[in-house]
Amino acid sequence: MIFEAPKGNIVAKKLLGAWLVENGLISQERLDHCLDVQDHTQPRPLMGAVMRSLNFISEDQLTQALAVQADAPLWDLTEHPPDPTLKDLIPASLAQTSRVLPQASENGYLRCVATGPLAAEALAKLEFLAGRPVRLAVVRESDFAHHLQELYGVTVESMIEGLEKIEGEAGGDQEIYLHDLQEMAREPTLINLVNMIVSNAIEQRASDIHIEPFEAQLKIKYRIDGILHEMPPPPKHLQSAIISRVKIMAGMDIAERYVPQDGQFRVNLLGERVDVRVATVPTIHGESVVLRLLNKDESLLNLTHLGMEESIRERYSSLLRRSYGILLVCGPTGSGKTTTLYGSLIQIYTPEKKIITIEDPVEYQIAGITQIPVRPRRGLDFAHGLRAIVRQDPDIIMVGEVRDRETADIAIRAALTGHLVFSTLHTNDAPGAVTRLLDMGVEPFLIASSIQGVLAQRLVRRLCAPCRAPAAPDPILARQFDVTDLPERVFEPRGCEECLERGYKGRVGIFELLTMHEKLHDMILHAASSTEIKHAAREHLSTMRMEGWNKICAGVTSVTEVLQATQYERIEAV
Repeated sequence: MIFEAPKGNIVAKKLLGAWLVENGLISQERLDHCLDVQDHTQPRPLMGAVMRSLNFISEDQLTQALAVQADAPLWDLTEHPPDPTLKDLIPASLAQTSRVLPQASENGYLRCVATGPLAAEALAKLEFLAGRPVRLAVVRESDFAHHLQELYGVTVESMIEGLEKIEGEAGGDQEIYLHDLQEMAREPTLINLVNMIVSNAIEQRASDIHIEPFEAQLKIKYRIDGILHEMPPPPKHLQSAIISRVKIMAGMDIAERYVPQDGQFRVNLLGERVDVRVATVPTIHGESVVLRLLNKDESLLNLTHLGMEESIRERYSSLLRRSYGILLVCGPTGSGKTTTLYGSLIQIYTPEKKIITIEDPVEYQIAGITQIPVRPRRGLDFAHGLRAIVRQDPDIIMVGEVRDRETADIAIRAALTGHLVFSTLHTNDAPGAVTRLLDMGVEPFLIASSIQGVLAQRLVRRLCAPCRAPAAPDPILARQFDVTDLPERVFEPRGCEECLERGYKGRVGIFELLTMHEKLHDMILHAASSTEIKHAAREHLSTMRMEGWNKICAGVTSVTEVLQATQYERIEAV
């Protein structure tokens, strides 16, 4: 059905960017930059969202500009909230897609509040559904989102409940054609469901979204603070459409379902920029999809925020100020190594230094730093990229990971010729980094001459402060943590509304830092084992388990979290 646009003053009269430039709220150069970002981002974001994500304007300035653009008054939902008796006039799906809510009925009109100008057809549809003329007022996006949830209870669960009533376009072994997938993936309610799955994950601070197909069910899981949590499953018959929608958003080929694919897109949620990296693999029941959510807020990438204690942070910062040598960050996958490296680069960056990185992939884009993605299919791996970087006259080099002897040799020789080199290794602890390099075949004298320090780390979950519960410490902790005095109490998780009944909220790092000294230098030259190196460094090395103990005593985390993160570690008699 085509709706004729109503006559009135609620369709945009002037482009948002032009009005902002005319009123001195943004420069033409910044507007041109926003237009460029908008043109190169998929799916294409609204101009206001681009400006907010770049912090070029405040939310209040954007709302004022959108009100002028719509030729409509500003509205305060705190003083005049929507009338809940009117919600049946506008379906939840239309309220979500058009960002509009019914607010009040007065003098034969329906007053609606929106986050900006509406499309002419959307306005005509509103008047058709309401059976009366519509007047528009503009509200802040953050206020709108709160009242949308309050008025309609628009959640993933409610949208799934509505979708379960839709007949499945394909089921069982029935053939699904490319045209069908494209149409299903563009169905407005399905688009809203996928958007809601992603936005809910961001709001719950998830790092990953897993879409897992099984024979009779399509599972959705969020990884929050390192732990997977199952969400309400969508109808199985929508599996192909949901996965196709994600692939369209990430710029993938939806017709190709039998080989792994990679893609990405960007989300702007209330001014928060999140890059989404998408990877698919074929399984016996369809494509499995993982979406990695990368928050672009650089304030999160600092060493203090990671939880590094002052004593270690001061020693590590002194290593960052050196002009040459290698600094290694060690730990298993998901232990925060890359985040620590980014935080290190941000801390030492100045315009006077040329910093180049080679990564697989580039997770965070940092202003002023040259970043190179690995592209093995085109012959650009870590070793080849590192050779090219050395010829670029850098001061500081970051290599995403030392995976083989060739990369290790080039990195070490770069460090010995006057460059400061950062990289990561997959080892359990700091002393183990030396053994790993020896196992790769790197000469002991090169290791001893180039390594300045090795930082090992793990991530443990933070206890939710409002609901953590005190408990008497178990006497066995004295032996497990090699301490003589136990505190009067430790804390355990309980669960509350603040932490969604999980008992934990957020994560914090535990670290150990091994720095080079003369005795270690000699031991490495003689190819000592990691155990021997650990014993030799004991007086200078506070292990991750000991730093975890400090956080237990401070009520930051629980005993269970630290013991699980450091289960490889055994307290041994010297």
